[in-house]
Amino acid sequence: MLRENSLKGLGLALICVAYSACKVPEFTQRNENKNVPASFGASTDTLNSANIQWRKFFTDPDLVNLIDTALKNNQELNITLQEIEIAKNEVRAKKGELLPSVSYGAGAGLEKVGRYTSSGAGDASTDITPGKGVPDVLPDYKFGLQAEWEADIWHKLRNSRKAAVTRYLSTIEGKNFVVTNLVAEVANSYYELLALDNQLDIVKKNIALQNNALELMKIQKQATRVTELAVRKFEAEVLNSKSMEFDIQKDITNTENKINFLLGRFPQPIPRSKASFTDLVPPSVQEGLPSQLLANRPDIKQAELDLAAAKLDVKVAKAKFYPSLGISASIGYQAFNPSYLLRTPESIFYSLAADLAGPLINKNAIKADYLTANAKQLQAVYNYERSILNGYIEVANQLSNISNLQKSYDLKAKQAKALTESIDISNDLFKSARADYFEVLMTQRDALESKLELIETKKQQLNAVVNIYQALGGGWN
Repeated sequence: MLRENSLKGLGLALICVAYSACKVPEFTQRNENKNVPASFGASTDTLNSANIQWRKFFTDPDLVNLIDTALKNNQELNITLQEIEIAKNEVRAKKGELLPSVSYGAGAGLEKVGRYTSSGAGDASTDITPGKGVPDVLPDYKFGLQAEWEADIWHKLRNSRKAAVTRYLSTIEGKNFVVTNLVAEVANSYYELLALDNQLDIVKKNIALQNNALELMKIQKQATRVTELAVRKFEAEVLNSKSMEFDIQKDITNTENKINFLLGRFPQPIPRSKASFTDLVPPSVQEGLPSQLLANRPDIKQAELDLAAAKLDVKVAKAKFYPSLGISASIGYQAFNPSYLLRTPESIFYSLAADLAGPLINKNAIKADYLTANAKQLQAVYNYERSILNGYIEVANQLSNISNLQKSYDLKAKQAKALTESIDISNDLFKSARADYFEVLMTQRDALESKLELIETKKQQLNAVVNIYQALGGGWN
């Protein structure tokens, strides 16, 4: 009776220990917030420019060719493609963990056991050579198969495989995000190059205009209508414009090399449109609804997939607290003499075993892995929410830029036209002694600055359209 009670007590103690061993530490979870505003403004139109393929969104054939080359040769994009291959191989590895592992082996050896042991004192009736007993040094020959398999009771391996698949999909979205950024960067650099070309043309024309004014000042000086100061002022203005010309040429070279780097090639001339930059009309953009960002922007989709993988990692870490069931088996031939090795069934050996094991004492490493997985899940939640917020703000900012830049461009165009017309007026007034040389000088300077600012504003307009196309998630499809 006492023995029976002891066994019951021992069984109860084992159950309590097993329960405490499988108990998982508590951790506060947080669900992600997917709520976004209903619209970007008053419009509730669902048309979205992100759905337009980049080949149709950009109509300049030179720009299309540059983007196409960049998508083939860009090193960063090719690095990202290899990350996809790495993730794909990780999926293969996790899938293999679900299946039994089978190995083969063959071997030969010698064994000498002590005489006064259970093996050495055994029956020596088996003959190796007729009439002789087992020798002191016993040969051993063996070959066969061995299999091991972990039964996925708690879905630890399956969740690990799902997490690997999710991360593989995440790398694809990461590649799409790189493509979106690459398309936008090439387009913005191309428009910057066009703007520099037009600014250089304006500066060259202005230098010719200033040279004519300088010659006029020299003639007026000979007629004693102006002093040497006027001549020197106009000479300085010509030199300043020539210096500006070289600065612009330097920027053109740098921008060309930047585009060549994005295209994955060494420096060479960039083919580009020769049309008037100010005549370019930015394509119209439909922003759609904020909720469409969740489906269109690769970085948001990547953050969502990373979050799903992090949740699966928590389940994998949690399953480590529970016991695992391992099954092993082996079969083959074994004998002390090669001539006996293939005798069936005498030389056949086989084994089958099942092990159930789980953590009991000192689970700090498992607890740390579990808490780390939970912390990474919270990081993924915050990153996902940040990606959504960042996407909305980027679109809102670019919409504001497009609206305000159009108004600014219209005003600057009128300003440039008025100042250009005032150059001839100031020259006529100077010739008739109704204006001094300083007014002529300032008029030319103001006209040059207004034309350069007009080009810069046009570039900002085009960049804003490219940036909102990128912010909406366009360019990767």
